[in-house]
Amino acid sequence: MLTVRDAGRRLDDGWIWRKLSFRLPPGDRLGLVGPSGSGKTLLLRALAALDPLDEGTIELDDRALDDWEVPEYRARVTYVPQEATLAEGTVWGNLQAPFAFGVHQGKVFDEERAAHLLRGLGRGASFLEKESGDLSGGERQVAALVRSLLLEPRILLLDEPAASMDDELAAGAEDLVSDWIEEDGRERALIWTSHRADRLERVTSRRIEL
Repeated sequence: MLTVRDAGRRLDDGWIWRKLSFRLPPGDRLGLVGPSGSGKTLLLRALAALDPLDEGTIELDDRALDDWEVPEYRARVTYVPQEATLAEGTVWGNLQAPFAFGVHQGKVFDEERAAHLLRGLGRGASFLEKESGDLSGGERQVAALVRSLLLEPRILLLDEPAASMDDELAAGAEDLVSDWIEEDGRERALIWTSHRADRLERVTSRRIEL
């Protein structure tokens, strides 16, 4: 699926990381670890085609990132940042909005699946009517994670996706992501960053340290 070869990223006058190579095969659950400032977010953003590498290459299905149309690539490789980005309006509107984009043509918003995913995170129908501006940090992460799962990417890049959740809610998020992989492990994979070693032990099968 995803292949990284000799990747490097500079910041100011020094290399954050360099000569970084790894593969993310189907079914893989990769944990990305490292101290604050080690460039975990920079790597995920590069893998999501949001920031360029300073050296090295990224390939999806043996096709160089530069050969993909960016929207087409991002429909397959989805980045979920720690600080969830939501538009003004209700949670319901935020979950539906991406399905209007041309890159998701052919995908249909599944109301029942949305409700099922939210129930797995302890959220009922009333949550859908909440305004995005009224959500807590953990609730914003809930909405962002569910939105990403509904779009059915092949690869999820999860940057501290449960950092603002309490332990019970975070456990639900871990279960949802694990179930998502198990539904079609031949076509899906994930990378998850967390400062919580116990969380990575539960949700990932191997780890890379920056």
